[in-house]
Amino acid sequence: MRLLAALLLTGAVFAAEVKLGKPLQLKEPVSIADVLAKPDAYVDKTVQVKGKVTEVCRMMGCWMAIADPATNKSIRIKVEDGEIVFPKDAPGKTAIAEGTLVKLSMTKDQAMAQARHEAEEQGGKFDPNSVKGASVTYQIKGIGVVLID
Repeated sequence: MRLLAALLLTGAVFAAEVKLGKPLQLKEPVSIADVLAKPDAYVDKTVQVKGKVTEVCRMMGCWMAIADPATNKSIRIKVEDGEIVFPKDAPGKTAIAEGTLVKLSMTKDQAMAQARHEAEEQGGKFDPNSVKGASVTYQIKGIGVVLID
């Protein structure tokens, strides 16, 4: 009976962690705030970040946003459609994500199209006034993620 209880408890511990994509390679995450404070130091390099999942793509599960618990700054983890599918129930969970930091430079028209697409994806309304001009954003091209309840 004790063995059964121990096995069930062990199974519950493993069930609380979901691994997606490739196994994580880096030993320690860097804070999202540090990455966003000095992004040029990390662009085109493999980074690992940790934070709370705040959003997931509702259509394809092809991206998720995670926020640094200390600063609430967030970054998007984007994957190729179908490569990894982020679960729609991930918001609120802790994520450790690894991938290459990418710099995205967009003209005002491109930023407008992107914002419109994202509003449609999330089932919201697009406000053209939300786009002020050209933009530069950073996201991680994800290769592996661990979700923890």
